[in-house]
Amino acid sequence: MSREILLLVDALAREKNVEREVVFGALESALASAMKKRFKEDADIRVSVDRTTGEHEGFRRWLVVPDEAGLQEPDQQELCSEAQEIVPGIEVGEYIEEPLEPVEFGRIGAQAAKQAILQRIRDAEREQVLNDFLDRGETIISGTVKRMDKGDAILETGKVEARLPRSEMIPKENIRVGDRIRAWVLKIDHTARGQQVILSRTASEFIRQLFENEVPEIEQGLLEIKAAARDPGVRAKIAVVAYDKRIDPIGTCVGMRGSRVTAVRNELGGEQVDIVLWAEDPAEFVIGALAPAHVESIVVDEDKHAMDVVVDAENLPKAIGARGQNVRLASELTKWQINIMTPEESQNRQDEERTGLRQTFISKLDVDEEVADILIDEGFTGLEEVAYVPLQELLEIESFDEDTVNELRTRARNALLTEAIANEERVRKTDQALLDLEGITPELVVKLSAHGVFTLDELAELATDELCEITGLDEQVASDIIMRARAHWFDDEA
Repeated sequence: MSREILLLVDALAREKNVEREVVFGALESALASAMKKRFKEDADIRVSVDRTTGEHEGFRRWLVVPDEAGLQEPDQQELCSEAQEIVPGIEVGEYIEEPLEPVEFGRIGAQAAKQAILQRIRDAEREQVLNDFLDRGETIISGTVKRMDKGDAILETGKVEARLPRSEMIPKENIRVGDRIRAWVLKIDHTARGQQVILSRTASEFIRQLFENEVPEIEQGLLEIKAAARDPGVRAKIAVVAYDKRIDPIGTCVGMRGSRVTAVRNELGGEQVDIVLWAEDPAEFVIGALAPAHVESIVVDEDKHAMDVVVDAENLPKAIGARGQNVRLASELTKWQINIMTPEESQNRQDEERTGLRQTFISKLDVDEEVADILIDEGFTGLEEVAYVPLQELLEIESFDEDTVNELRTRARNALLTEAIANEERVRKTDQALLDLEGITPELVVKLSAHGVFTLDELAELATDELCEITGLDEQVASDIIMRARAHWFDDEA
């Protein structure tokens, strides 16, 4: 019978094109399943098949666990102190084994055992096919739609089946069985029982890869796509930069008579593609990304990672785009929040900021409106600058003499000190649970306490827009913090 086992292993390994070790492993699992049926309890069985003779032997085993941990699975575990009485010197993590009577191979004819062997082999075959696919390093694959499964398309590409989910198809795209399509490899799901290769036709990376296939200069390193943003099936923006001054990056991507960009558009169902120049300077990059709109001026706020972009009435519709599409794609492309406004809106905002700053200088420095306006006109934007800029900068202001400058610096420092003490006092009133909340920084605590928010519940009761207004946080970040603050409500209910 042992010889028959070896012959069976060799036959299955050749037939299924898998390693003999995989078949031996499947066989050992099948024998272990058969032996396990002898026990009413949940026994842990190990079977070992000799790779040379085909002889097999089985063992029931118990895992040695620390005494303090206790027995979580009594049928499969043994306490270390008791195990050492049986096998002196045995350690935690090792096994105590008890030999079992062998099972005749001919009596394992049960369908379950046979299926266990075949399933293990099928799994090994799938893993081998997947590894071969990964070794090729393909990022875009082309395949034929074999069937539709609950709206998803199942593609056949060589020996690999891939799944294109409905959510990753271009909107209004009508994919049918037999169609040949291309898609980007979104991820490999090793845990999936069906198709492990998941595809996407909506990802920004797809359009980047399509251009790389169409533009040889990218592969040659003369040109690079630095960023891409898409509204799938409607419009996309890509930012390109050339590393060779002789190359026109936009013209190169467009191609002779638009041949290259047209090929990409056709693959994406006619998606409009804007090609813009990438720039290291963020403001310059944003101006290019908003094309075809012409920008009058731009103000960068590094702290909020946002830009106020001023355009005239004629360019306003272009800058915003249909349903806000142009500015949304530009923001995604540049990774900056872009606020489009008219000259009138910009002026109104500047007037509001000037009024607020003037009031701060008047109240904190105890000066009149004229002195406050002089500081604003000279470019001072806060008490910190008045208190700590080099003395010479203040002395260069024609309207101020040395005594005035020294007095202003002293008042500014006193005001900052008073404010710091007040902030520290408010922070001391803040509950520890709020201080420990993920995402809450000392700066946020100061801003929250200044608006009367001292507890987790008070933070949880805020709306997202309220928290954004208080702290200047991004909407998504503010929403996440509020949800974490509310988590204990749900825990209490549970």
